[in-house]
Amino acid sequence: MSWRDVVDGFELLDDPRIGGAAVAEWLRGAGVQEIQVSPVVGERGSTEFVRVLIPGANVRTVGGTAPTLGLIGRLGGIGARPERIGFVSDGDGALTVLAAAAKLGRMRARGDLLPGDVLVATHVCPDAPIRPHDPVPFMNSPVGMEVMNAHEVDDAMDAVLSVDTTKGNRVCNHQGFAITPTVRQGWILRVSEDLLDIASQVTGRAPAVLPLTMQDITPYGNGVHHVNSILQPATATSAPVVGVAITTETVVPGSGTGASDLTSVESAVRFCIEAAKAYGAGGCRWYDTEEFDRLVGLYGPMCRLQGADEPN
Repeated sequence: MSWRDVVDGFELLDDPRIGGAAVAEWLRGAGVQEIQVSPVVGERGSTEFVRVLIPGANVRTVGGTAPTLGLIGRLGGIGARPERIGFVSDGDGALTVLAAAAKLGRMRARGDLLPGDVLVATHVCPDAPIRPHDPVPFMNSPVGMEVMNAHEVDDAMDAVLSVDTTKGNRVCNHQGFAITPTVRQGWILRVSEDLLDIASQVTGRAPAVLPLTMQDITPYGNGVHHVNSILQPATATSAPVVGVAITTETVVPGSGTGASDLTSVESAVRFCIEAAKAYGAGGCRWYDTEEFDRLVGLYGPMCRLQGADEPN
């Protein structure tokens, strides 16, 4: 179970003075050794990016073959001070991946090494701005999406789980978390059967799936509607990306406080950890490579939907 790390992480992040240094200190206490904190100032304020490496036992740097999984916590901010007091719903993505990093650090310190590396990336901003969005307001980020992708998406990631609060919509009325279809190089592919199995395993319930549209996988700033930023990492990598959406039955604004259901977050943490175990061991596929190649062969590349003319 990951309750200790979820509760401790929530108490840590629910602080108007929180920054990357405090997060790094907490993670080191959990056994995480490789942490990088990068302060960035944008047009709408400042934030601090936190990147973590949990080394695996069978990675390429030591002659192994295990792939690297990326865990990205997507959000505008963990707080909207001074307009809102306290941790906002939008912060669940950061809380999930940081709690997962802490749990993986404890596991590694005890001798439970995953086969592959896990790269964790998110940012910490307790005073992010709010922006209008339909049907409820969204949290905005102090920095632009290109900057976020540059700090959170890494070429070393062979596959990505992008975790994001996804409550401000009417298309996924589910309390807990949902996964998206796999997205790769502008293609929305079928939902991973392996990840559906893991979602059922950790929740004991039928898995929920967040529907995607073509708009959702295009870059921000193009003037079209996006469900949120959950698939924005897919615009900056050639690796397959699956969204892990923290969801609710009713529409909840990202700027809402008192709206983080830690039971949902803890389930998402366990999902990420189990997916990392299976992926590194070669027992979990994000997509069918042969089918993807056939699609590209039949209909051509879709990289233009990433905002690029050629494959990344």
